[in-house]
Amino acid sequence: MTHDQLMFNINAYKSNNQILDLANFLVYEFGLDHPNLEGFGFRDELEKNSILLTANGDIGERQMVMIPRNLFDFDFNLVINMLAHEMLHVRQKSPEVKLEDKNEREWQAYNEMLFHTNFPNVPDVSDYHKKFFGEKALEYYKRMGDGSVLQLKYAEEKERLLDFLKVLDNTEKIIGPK
Repeated sequence: MTHDQLMFNINAYKSNNQILDLANFLVYEFGLDHPNLEGFGFRDELEKNSILLTANGDIGERQMVMIPRNLFDFDFNLVINMLAHEMLHVRQKSPEVKLEDKNEREWQAYNEMLFHTNFPNVPDVSDYHKKFFGEKALEYYKRMGDGSVLQLKYAEEKERLLDFLKVLDNTEKIIGPK
C-alpha cells in the first residue's frame, strides 16, 4: 500500500470515528498482529500533548491494548511505533513466552522502537524521539541491577544502543536538531 493510500484509509477511519478499527487495521497492515491480542479499548487521555498506551492482562493471558481516543491526532510514525511497543508486550506476555520481568520487557520494547528487529515495516521516528526512547531503554537496563544476569544477557545490545545514541548526538552537533 502506498503512503497516499495508507493516509486515505487512516483519514477515512478517523472521519467516521472508527478509532479502534483503525488500530486493528494498522496492526494488520504493519505486521504487528499476534494471536495473544484480545483487542483494543479506550483509556483516558492524560493530556492533549502526551500519549499513553498499555497492554493490560496477566502474563500468560490474552492482552487488551488500551489507547487514548486522540491517539491518531499525533505524528503517524510516533503512533505506529507506540503500537509496535505495545504489540511487543502482547507477544512477551503470551503463553508461549511469559516474559516475567518488567524491566526486560520494557528494555526489549524500547529497543524495538529504535531497531525494528521484530517489526521491520515500522518507520523510524524523529531523532528527538529516538534519543528519548534510547534513554528510556537505558533506564530499564539500569533497573535490571548492576551486574545482574539480565544486564549480562543484554550487554551487547546495550553497547549497540550506546553507539547508536553517540551517532545521534554527533549528527545533531554537526547539522543541528531535526
